[in-house]
Amino acid sequence: MKFPALDRQKEIYLNGFAGIQPKVPISTNALEEAAKKKLSPQAYAYIAGGAGNESTLRSNRAAFDNYKIVPRQLRDVSVRDTSVTLFGQHLPSPILLAPIGVLEMAHPEADLAVGKAAAPLNIPFIFSNQASKPMEEVADAMGESPRWFQLYWSKSNELVKSFVQRAEKCGCTAMVVTLDTTVLGWRTRDLDLAYLPFLEGKGIAQYTADPVFQKLMNESEPSARKNVTMQSLRGLIAIVNSYPGGNFFNKLKSGRPVKAVQKFVSIYSNPALTWEDLEFLKTITNRPVLLKGILHADDARKAIDYGMDGIIVSNHGGRQVDGSISTLEALPSIVNAVQEKVPVLMDGGIRGGADIFKALALGAKAVCLGRPYVYGLAVAGEQGVKEVLQNTLADFELTMALAGCKSISEITRRALA
Repeated sequence: MKFPALDRQKEIYLNGFAGIQPKVPISTNALEEAAKKKLSPQAYAYIAGGAGNESTLRSNRAAFDNYKIVPRQLRDVSVRDTSVTLFGQHLPSPILLAPIGVLEMAHPEADLAVGKAAAPLNIPFIFSNQASKPMEEVADAMGESPRWFQLYWSKSNELVKSFVQRAEKCGCTAMVVTLDTTVLGWRTRDLDLAYLPFLEGKGIAQYTADPVFQKLMNESEPSARKNVTMQSLRGLIAIVNSYPGGNFFNKLKSGRPVKAVQKFVSIYSNPALTWEDLEFLKTITNRPVLLKGILHADDARKAIDYGMDGIIVSNHGGRQVDGSISTLEALPSIVNAVQEKVPVLMDGGIRGGADIFKALALGAKAVCLGRPYVYGLAVAGEQGVKEVLQNTLADFELTMALAGCKSISEITRRALA
């Protein structure tokens, strides 16, 4: 019988005996520091930063300290089962990979490396709407392993439909609508550096690969005021290099790379979105639809009223509203409001096995891991992501066993003080 946690522990210690150290640090704090050394200042600010004074970022982590695990002893945990079932799909663990955009800032292989790392572990990867690699390319590399798709609802319903249809063809078994980015938050680290990666054509691969978006690019957009500087010329080069296909000068001459950025900026978000718009989504897909960004119990109830199939309790990793309620604080009231009518997942602040345990004990069916896997990507590419996931899985399995639980069903509110 195989136990991933013990196998991973044994692998690390035996490799250490042979003088082979892990490619990525085990400690999440050390992992972030290692990634910071690899990343550009702009990339680190974009990945690690939060909104305003970053109080939400800190609260997401601090909330876990308000709950303590109470281990129980002399329970037979020799056989452990970490598996869960979501929307009829059996998964080996309650962990999914949160959608994170512009992964090319961390590593050239970006989403492709993440998908390849997640696939053999059968961990669902939620493809980002703001990916650096088209979903088709990542899906092809992942084989039959599970994947979902995150949707940013743009100003064009035709483009929304195209994204959803492409995701279905790529084998995405659920659609995740991110609700909390209809406008961009006040992200102080990015603003201090006056840097937004999308203006360099980064993180828009889902768009440039889309036939509807290519058609929309033919529509004229107001020209931005141009200050020709060395920095703006470097930005133009980055835009052209980020655009797919052809050689540099042909792409530059076509003007399509610049048009893609202009169209993306004008269309990517829709602040006029309302609950009624969700009905459109239910008419174009039969996949389960989850709403990501729910923090209020009334919104959770409303999601059910509008026929949604699941909820992800999220504050966008603290990147949108400074001073927002943390996701772990919001979780119990939303679980109570939903009354198990739909599965409730959560993200925000997950850094290890104990965090996952606490989230499940408070009613989450699964959690979404975010920044840690991006730090692994920055440190060691695909292998770095793989090691972060293996370490997280092992940490959770051991925490579960040491708390006296042999299966997910035994992780309840009674396990916490």
